[in-house]
Amino acid sequence: MSIRLLPETTVNRIAAGEVVERPASAIKELVENAIDAGARHVDVVLEGGGIQYIGVTDDGMGMARPDLELCIERHATSKLPDDDLLHVAFLGFRGEALPSIGAVSRLTIASRTQGAAEAWQIGVDAGKRLPARPAALNKGTKVEIRDLFYATPARLKFLKGERTELNHALEMMRRLAMANPDVGFTLTHDNRVMLRVPPAPGDLFDQRLLARLSALLGADFADNTIPIDAERRNFRLTGYAGVPTYNRGNAQQQYLFVNGRAVRDKLFVGAVRGAYMDYLARDRHPVLALFLEADPEDVDVNVHPAKAEVRFKDAGVVRGLIVGALRNALAAAGHQASTTVGAAALGAIRREAQPFRPSEAFAAFHQPLPAHGFGEMPQAGFAYADTPSARVESAPAAQAAESQPEARYPLGAARGQLHETYIISQTEDGIVIVDQHAAHERLVYERMKKALTDSGVARQMLLLPEVIELDPVAASNLADRAHELAELGLALEPFGAGAVVVREVPALLGDCDIRGLVRDLADDLAELDEALSLKERLEDVCSTMACHGSVRAGRRLTVTEMNALMREMEATPHSGQCNHGRPTYVELKLKDIERLFGRR
Repeated sequence: MSIRLLPETTVNRIAAGEVVERPASAIKELVENAIDAGARHVDVVLEGGGIQYIGVTDDGMGMARPDLELCIERHATSKLPDDDLLHVAFLGFRGEALPSIGAVSRLTIASRTQGAAEAWQIGVDAGKRLPARPAALNKGTKVEIRDLFYATPARLKFLKGERTELNHALEMMRRLAMANPDVGFTLTHDNRVMLRVPPAPGDLFDQRLLARLSALLGADFADNTIPIDAERRNFRLTGYAGVPTYNRGNAQQQYLFVNGRAVRDKLFVGAVRGAYMDYLARDRHPVLALFLEADPEDVDVNVHPAKAEVRFKDAGVVRGLIVGALRNALAAAGHQASTTVGAAALGAIRREAQPFRPSEAFAAFHQPLPAHGFGEMPQAGFAYADTPSARVESAPAAQAAESQPEARYPLGAARGQLHETYIISQTEDGIVIVDQHAAHERLVYERMKKALTDSGVARQMLLLPEVIELDPVAASNLADRAHELAELGLALEPFGAGAVVVREVPALLGDCDIRGLVRDLADDLAELDEALSLKERLEDVCSTMACHGSVRAGRRLTVTEMNALMREMEATPHSGQCNHGRPTYVELKLKDIERLFGRR
C-alpha cells in the first residue's frame, strides 16, 4: 500500500476530532479568542445544547479583512509573534480551532476593528471557504457555528443528549468566568438566560476574584473558604480553599488555573487529597479554586491539543507548594467550621417553612477572641467523671450570661449535656451544640501529632498486660510493625501463633478500649502498602488511636469539663471537624432561632 498525503479537508476534520470534542470545546476556543482580543463582555447563545447553534459575540479589538481571511487557515495565529513556544502569553496559540470547527460545521465570522469604516464577514461550510463580504456589526467579533459535526455524522452520534451537552457548556463557561473576573459573561440557551455575571466589582484583584467565585459557586463559598497566598521558587499560588466541613461527594468543585488557563491535572488532584487527608474521609472532597502563576519556561501548555493539561518542569516543587499552602491555611483557620452546618440544621427543622437562605441568615464564624487570648484558659487535661453516678452540672437559670466570661468565647459557656453525647453552650448571640466524642477525637489526634513532632509519644505501662487473640495473618502484621507502633506509644509483641500481648499504650489515650484499638490497627495494616512506614500513614494510625482514646458518647461530663473541652477546641487547629471531616459543633444564631418561633 503506497503512502499518500491526506486532503486538506480530511486533515482539518482529524484536527477537529482532537480539538473539538463537543459543543463545550468549541465554546472554549471561541471565548478564549475573545479574551485574548481584550474583550470586556462576551455573550454566548446556544440552541439545542450547542449542537444546532453556537453564537459568540465579543467587544474586543476585532480583525481587519486581511486577518479575517487568514484566521481560517490552519496554524494561522497572531499569538506567537516570535514563534517561541516557551513563552506563550495567550490562551489560544495553535491556530487550529477555527479551521477545525469550519471543517465539521457551517462557520461564519464577522469582525470590525475600532475605527474601521465597515465590518467584514467570512464563512466556511464543511471545509469549503466562502468569499468575504461586508457585514453589519458595530465592533468586535461575532462567530456563529451552525450544525456542529454535520459534516462528520459518525462523530455526531457520539454526542450526549441536549441537557448533558448544555451542562458541559455551562461548566466550561463557569471556568472561563472564574479565571477572568474583569470580563462579563452571559450564556443564553433557547432564549433562556442560563448564566449572567457582570465584571466583578472591587478595587483589588482579590476582591474581584472572590466576588466572581461567590457569584458562580454560591454565597456560601465566601463564608466557608480561607484565602491562599504562597510562593515557592518561580511559582505563586493564590485563591480560596474550603474549610474541611465545607465539602462535597465528588471533586467537581475543585478548580485549578495555571497562568489563567483552566486545566485538569493529576498532580493537582493528588496534592489536594494529600493536603486534606488529615481532615476528610476518603469519599469527601473539599471545594476550592486555586490559581497558579508560573514563569512560562517552567510550564509546558503545549502537551494537549485542547490545552486542557499542562506539564511542569519541576512537578515536585508545584506539589509541595500546593500541599504546604493548603495545610498552612487550614492550620491558621483554627477551629472554624462551615456555616452551612448550622444552615442545614435549621433547614431540617423548618422543612415545611420557607426555603432557608444561609447567605441572609449567617455571617462567617470569625468572632474576635477575648483580649487576654487563649494563654490564660484552663488547660484541658480533663478529669472526666467515670462513675455512673456522675451528675451533669447546669448553671442556675437565674444566672445571667454576662456573669460567666465563657459566654464571650467563640464557643460560649456550657449550659448542660443532652443524652450524654451533646454539649449545649450559650454564646453572646446564639447557641452552640458540640458533639463531645467527635470534638475530643480531634483534640487527641492533634496532641498525638504534636507529641510525635516534639519529643515522642509518652507511654503508660499496663498493670496487667492485655492478651488479644487475632487471626494469624493480622497478628503477624502487627508483630512485624511492632517497632514502629512502639514509636507511636503502643508496645506489643507476639504471643503465640494468633495473638499479641500489649504491655504499654499511649498515655494520651487514657483508659481506652485496647482490644478494639488493636483490632482496628490490624485492619489498617491489612490495607497498608508494605513499602510504606506507619509514619508515612500517620493520619490513619493516629486517627484510629484517637478514636479509641476520646471521650465516648454516653460519658457524663461536668460543666467544668465541658467548658475545658470547648476552650481547648478554640485553641486547637482543625477542631471544627473530626478526623473524618464531619463537624464537631453546630452554631445557631439567636435571630434564626427566634424566626423558628415567629418572634421575628
